[in-house]
Amino acid sequence: MDRGRADRGRAARLRGRWAEALCRLALRLRGYRIVAAGLRSPWGEIDILARRGGVLAVVEVKARPDAELAHGAVSAHQRRRLERAARQAVAARPELQELDLRFDAMLVLPWRWPRHLRGAWTPTDG
Repeated sequence: MDRGRADRGRAARLRGRWAEALCRLALRLRGYRIVAAGLRSPWGEIDILARRGGVLAVVEVKARPDAELAHGAVSAHQRRRLERAARQAVAARPELQELDLRFDAMLVLPWRWPRHLRGAWTPTDG
């Protein structure tokens, strides 16, 4: 891998971590409790797992240069992976099993506060 490509990858990871931190702050300010962040499983990584009341939100963070790119950033394949990862996370933590599971997205655009899309998609069965 050439040095320029490695530098771009490193910069993208830094932007992603910054965007996730900003989204955790935004969620806390809205009354959510962060249950986990960067939760890894064989099926994928859950950016943020947050609870408010009886809802457990699986939050996928997308930082993009414009709104159009951000809206289309969670593919069907990625949604299925997140759904499997969420089922595993909930199964491993009995205190989360009675909560209503919801799949959200948070879009981070340059110089804007994160946009929280509650119920960004409905999980598939299976």
